[in-house]
Amino acid sequence: MPKSKSKITNEDLIKEVAGRIFELLDIKAPLKVVFNKKDEVYLLDIDVQEEAGLLIGKRGETLNSIQILINQIVRQRKGEWLRVVVNVADFREKEESRMVELAQQTAARVRETGEPQNLYNLTPSQRRVVHTSVSNEKDLHTESVGEGLSRYLIVSLK
Repeated sequence: MPKSKSKITNEDLIKEVAGRIFELLDIKAPLKVVFNKKDEVYLLDIDVQEEAGLLIGKRGETLNSIQILINQIVRQRKGEWLRVVVNVADFREKEESRMVELAQQTAARVRETGEPQNLYNLTPSQRRVVHTSVSNEKDLHTESVGEGLSRYLIVSLK
């Protein structure tokens, strides 16, 4: 497991940075950091009850912003990128399940109609989940089209 230049572990650095952010937000929550060797990512789980909705925000936007902030501060303090994924109240797992279900429904619609289906307003991570889910289907193909906020996903027959 990678270590930082100082004696502090990467996990402790991530906890320290996240703890300071939540202290400024006046949110007290146990933080758990685990390194996932397979994906080479640090998973930061924030155990909150009442503040979960506040930290997740609309469609996970606040949670994604907190994740970006933590990643930037850790990179600045460490001098290298560590990939940190922040999760609150199992939001990431629930979101992935929702995207897998969307992929399955879209695949069924494509097969039923024979017409390509466009999926708009997905974040890059949501598009990735749909791509991965549909990639297991031999008769279907996915393609991302557009740039920036106008980017969308097309699911079609091969």
